[in-house]
Formats: sequence, structure tokens, C-alpha cells
Amino acid sequence: MIALVQFLIKYALLEPFGVQVSLDALGITLLVIATVCIAAAGNIINDINDVETDFINKPHKIVIGKSISEKTAYNLFILFNLLGVGVGFYLSHRINRAPFFSIFVIISILLYIYSTYLKSIILIGNIVISALVALSIIIVGVFELLPSISPNNQQTQLIFFKVILDYSLFAFAINLLREIVKDIEDIDGDYKAGLNTLPIAIGRERAKYILSVLSFIPLAAIIHYIISDLYKQPLAVSYFLIFIVGPLVYIIIKTFGATTKKDMHHISIMYKFVMLFGMLSLLLYKFVILK
Repeated sequence: MIALVQFLIKYALLEPFGVQVSLDALGITLLVIATVCIAAAGNIINDINDVETDFINKPHKIVIGKSISEKTAYNLFILFNLLGVGVGFYLSHRINRAPFFSIFVIISILLYIYSTYLKSIILIGNIVISALVALSIIIVGVFELLPSISPNNQQTQLIFFKVILDYSLFAFAINLLREIVKDIEDIDGDYKAGLNTLPIAIGRERAKYILSVLSFIPLAAIIHYIISDLYKQPLAVSYFLIFIVGPLVYIIIKTFGATTKKDMHHISIMYKFVMLFGMLSLLLYKFVILK
């Protein structure tokens, strides 16, 4: 999904409108490779540190210790980090913005700290990982638009950067909600591992109702966007109602009645569905602008 949204920003949002950009086809491919490699490294170190909890929460999905050894997993973690940071270093110098390299280093470090420490702190880990998901979207605007800003195109560049920022905020909100769902789903294993997640701190039922209330925030934001910006675009309105608003309303109703681990897993999948179709709405943006 990271690769998909980064390519969509490039080829569905920026290039169709002739926005001045800094990356060619090779450049955006390198950005995608760097981001995906660092994300893969983050997933690997997270799986390494989650072996204990996964034996309880999802024993059928355990890879480390079964399919591959922990030593191999660590080697892959180091390899993907080196690849991601190395490609990021090359790309930053390729566009003559060497300081941008620090973004990849910071993301890599934060993913490691998250998996080894922050995830055990109530809400902090959820917020950090959701912010990193948002950053994987913002980074396209940073590499594509900021180096190309000039007095003549500043207004246009900022308008499109704001669009990218809006999508990153949407990704942050949906991912944060999904992280809370996963914490509720995995409460048994997390409790035995000594983690202090939201449902462990306040109880499963209270966490569930907080989740339901928080779900109204992105729902209200999307409805406001439809009313204020899309109301003259039947295709775009229909898309957002069917694939974003409808599923969010369903999720809220489903969350109130959720009682089992299976229910929470279903809600988690639905949030993924909303995230995916939220990103795919970039394909509609040219219709919204042109009309």
C-alpha cells in the first residue's frame, strides 16, 4: 500500500496537472524502494520482538522460529535497513538535497524504538507508528515539490503539498484507529507480555467505546470534505459515500456490538479497506480539479 500511494501521488495527482516535480521515473522508483525497504525492516524487528505475544495472539501466523531463524530475521532486518537508508542517501544527493537523507535515518530509528520500547507505552506507540505511516505519504511531497519551489510556482506547489498533507492526515487517523483495534484484539498476549496498551490500562469495553467515538472524527472530516468540495461532482461523491463513508459508518456500528476477537479482527480488516480506497481516491482528483 505504501508503494501504491507513492506512485499514485506521482502519476495520478502531480504529473497529470503539469506540476513541477524533482523526481523522474527512476527517482520515484528509488523513493518507493527506500521507503518499502525501511518499512520491511520495521516489520521484521517488530516480528522478532513480538514472538512471545504472537504465540498467544496469532500462533498460526508466526514466522520467526518456524519458517526462519531469529538470526536470519536479524540479518534481514539489517539488510533491508542498509538498503533503504543507502538508496535514500543516493536519492537525496541525486536531487541535490543531501539533508533529506536524515528522514530515512529518523524513520529507521523510530521503527526500531517503536518495536523495542514505545509499543509498550499506552497510546504513544500507536501515535508514533501512525505518524510514520503518514510520513511515508508526506515524503513524496518533500522530495517531489520542495526542491522545485520557485517564486513563480510557489502557490501551485503549496496547493498540491496541502493535498498530500490531507491524505497523510487521513492515513494517520485511520491507522491510529486500526492500531487501537489491534490492541483490543491482542489484549491477552499483550497483557502476558507486560505491555501497557489502551485496552489493558482502561479495559476492553472502555477502549472499544473510545474507539467508536474517535471513529466519528475521520467520518465527520470526510463528510465535510464532500459537502464543501465535492458536492458538484457526482462521481466523486458516490465514490466517497460508497467506499469511505459507508464502511466507516459500518465500522462504528460494528464496534459497538463487537464482543469477540474475531469481531475485532474483522473491524481491523475494514479499516484496511477504508485506507486502501481512501488512497485510491487519488485517481479521481483530476476530475475534481478540472471541473
